[in-house]
Amino acid sequence: MSLAHPPVAGFSWRRLRALCVKETRQILRDPSSLLIAVILPVMLLFIFGFGISLDTNRLRIGVVMEDHGVEAVRFAAAAAGSPYIDPVFANSYDEMEDSLVRGKVRGIIVIPQDFTAKVIEGSGDAAIQVLADGAEPNTANFVGSYAQGLFGNWLAARADAYGAEFHEPIAVEPRYWFNPTTVSRNYLIPGSISVVMTIIGALLTSLVVAREWERGTMEALLATPISRTELLLSKSLPYYGLALIAMAICVLIAIFIMNVPFRGSVLMLLLSTSLFLGSALGLGLLLSTVTRNQFNAAQGALNAAFLPAALLSGLIFEIASMPAFVQAVTLFVPARYFVKIMQTLFQAGDIPSILLPNLLFLLLSAIFWLGLTAWKTRRRLDG
Repeated sequence: MSLAHPPVAGFSWRRLRALCVKETRQILRDPSSLLIAVILPVMLLFIFGFGISLDTNRLRIGVVMEDHGVEAVRFAAAAAGSPYIDPVFANSYDEMEDSLVRGKVRGIIVIPQDFTAKVIEGSGDAAIQVLADGAEPNTANFVGSYAQGLFGNWLAARADAYGAEFHEPIAVEPRYWFNPTTVSRNYLIPGSISVVMTIIGALLTSLVVAREWERGTMEALLATPISRTELLLSKSLPYYGLALIAMAICVLIAIFIMNVPFRGSVLMLLLSTSLFLGSALGLGLLLSTVTRNQFNAAQGALNAAFLPAALLSGLIFEIASMPAFVQAVTLFVPARYFVKIMQTLFQAGDIPSILLPNLLFLLLSAIFWLGLTAWKTRRRLDG
């Protein structure tokens, strides 16, 4: 049986302001909230920014010298001078095979016995063999690309040294839009901010209602004529402001410390962040309201926020390559839309055709989570 409580009056801005002041003072007095909002996002962003990289700047590659002629030696010297390859030389393939199997080298370049003869002959049949460890497909592609680029540059330099013209069968001049330096950090950091804010937003509010129940102060609140709307707003607005501070810290670190360019507008960033925080804060409040236990609410927030945001948002794993069922599940992950918005704002700017549909999904998600929290919130002392 529920205990009696005073009748609920209409909505009052005065009561809401008083509750927000009370919650803000509690935030300032509680070091855990400031730790979550200030220290944790900085730590997570640095871990994501410097701990995760899709770039391979210098690969350890074995070079098998079956030919010791002048042209083979010159090619080996070019490999040693490459900024992308850390060569390990051997005289036979058998010496290098074990290193490839053990992972000491990522690939092998074999200079065949007739390499110098065919280069001097000029018949166009001179070739090298490239072997890569297919256990890591991404690294294997880098090995092939670096070896091909090394061989092409060496042929061009040799032709220039002899005063001849070098004609490639196909000349490729790539042009990269939005991320011309092709640095993966420019792609990963904006998406990482989305994952970080998912964790921060859910964690901040996952403790507030549960803390009131554990400390026994919820009974005092329910003894007052506050409405459910005032209760939820007072538990959301202060933490919304705190989450905005965490977001500002992340963006400033990304721009000024990690040198990630930002091409969008601050207004669009604020709008998208606000809609996304509606989902994150709503999820945390829901868990806090249902569990009434800080530890369980925090554990639930980490599992419900971090794992879907990291695995199903498209930040690390391409959504289009996932099974159809998993792709359908990603439609209900708010971080999927916020990752796309953040990457667009940082790399391309304000592109309405991309931003507006994702903003619409974030709005619907915020309405769902906040509405579900309001539905599960009862002015009752029992469950």
